[in-house]
Amino acid sequence: MLKQILSKLPRKSSKSGDHRGNHSSYSSVSGVGSRSSDLGTGKSGNLSVSSFAVPNSTTDAGWKGANLKPNGNHVLSSYEALPAFKDVPASERQNLFIKKLNLCCVVFDFTDPTKNLKEKEIKRQTLLELVEYVTSANGKFSDAVLQEIVKMVSANLFRSLNPQPRENKVIEGLDLEEEEPLMDPAWPHLQIVYEFLLRFIASPETDAKLAKRYVDQSFIMKLLDLFDSEDPREREYLKTILHRIYGKFMVHRPFIRKAINNIFFRFIFETEKHNGIAEFLEILGSIINGFALPLKEEHKVFLVRVLIPLHKPKCLAMYHQQLSYCITQFVEKDCKLADTVIRGLLKYWPITNSSKEVMFLNELEEVLEATQMPEFQRCMVPLFHQIARCLNSLHFQVAERALFLWNNDHIENLIIQNRKVILPIIFPALEKNARNHWNQAVHSLTLNVRKIFNDLDPELFKECLLKFQEDESKDDETKAKREDTWKRLEELAEKKDFSSENTIESRKSIGNGSSG
Repeated sequence: MLKQILSKLPRKSSKSGDHRGNHSSYSSVSGVGSRSSDLGTGKSGNLSVSSFAVPNSTTDAGWKGANLKPNGNHVLSSYEALPAFKDVPASERQNLFIKKLNLCCVVFDFTDPTKNLKEKEIKRQTLLELVEYVTSANGKFSDAVLQEIVKMVSANLFRSLNPQPRENKVIEGLDLEEEEPLMDPAWPHLQIVYEFLLRFIASPETDAKLAKRYVDQSFIMKLLDLFDSEDPREREYLKTILHRIYGKFMVHRPFIRKAINNIFFRFIFETEKHNGIAEFLEILGSIINGFALPLKEEHKVFLVRVLIPLHKPKCLAMYHQQLSYCITQFVEKDCKLADTVIRGLLKYWPITNSSKEVMFLNELEEVLEATQMPEFQRCMVPLFHQIARCLNSLHFQVAERALFLWNNDHIENLIIQNRKVILPIIFPALEKNARNHWNQAVHSLTLNVRKIFNDLDPELFKECLLKFQEDESKDDETKAKREDTWKRLEELAEKKDFSSENTIESRKSIGNGSSG
């Protein structure tokens, strides 16, 4: 079930095409905190425990962990497997669970694939046993167990992320989706630890009131730091786990939102570099979907100060689909926000980046589709001045995408009802395209749009045409006057140069005569 829910969330898209209809089934945060029986079936996240070989009790050795050191660089002379849970009495299983957690606190060096092979395999098998134990637990986890669980998870997951050298193509706004993602060599163990944490958080036996002492703000901050991982598999698990934490630990919700906001601020105004922006936006999309009405002022401030400025970075393509969904959710929740959103888009509208312009036009259509007449009328003048500039773009995809707005029935209806304001604004752009745009598709679409207005309101169309012709003749007169002025200035400059040359020559001749 969790896979099915996550499959409906918007993914990163390397294309800037039209994303309409891709977000309608985004899950609500209200479903995140519910008990998920699917986690007990081995189908949560990206890992099925049944797909791994669980240790056989006959190969499990005794507990000899006296000399363990939590560092893979040391020689672990006594790292041996513990008995299987089924081989000990039920009364001893909790103690054995804690011992297995302690055994898995040892972190190995995965940069050398030939090092500690036996110990790594013992740990992997033990981790799988822990996942099975948490999945099938039928009693509340005690305070001591919670402490050991968080300790083991922290020891394995919380580490400094050292990005490998890589060409800085994100700054240029290029899509890195086509490149091979950088994979963490420790993932075979990390994946099982993440699966363990996911099942622990989602388990009905995890009491949120007791667990919040250990799954605290410090723990959450360290989880958020991991979202900058370059391994997409890790970010996918982090997204799911943070979603679960947000749903289960209501006390942490304001803190999580604030912490994510701070990451966004640093990304927008300082670095423009972060690998997990799309995943954060997917989580927030679900949170926004669950907002109660009327919207709190805090949420409106988040829209204005965070989501709208997220259009500014050059690497917008990396997360635009998720951002567009969040923006549209706000407008659908409160249609009065449409004016704020559209003016925000106009503020950050790209000037020289055609691929970003196409993305903005895609998003604009999504927003306009949820916009009602009063809000549309507030912003239609600056909006259609910008659309007119897009219509005249020499990049055919920008002009074509702007003309496609008329294919949307709702938007076309808004335009038609306000044609007396809109047509005079865009008519010059339509006329110029119809006369001499180099792209045939743009030319044909322009003629179709002109025909819509001409058929609908011939008198208005004729007025706009006469006004355009008058302005055109005035422009021609102004251009002729300007050329005439430049011509006279050039002639004056030539005369001045000629007189200057004569003066210099006469001075030279006088000087030569006096010296003689």
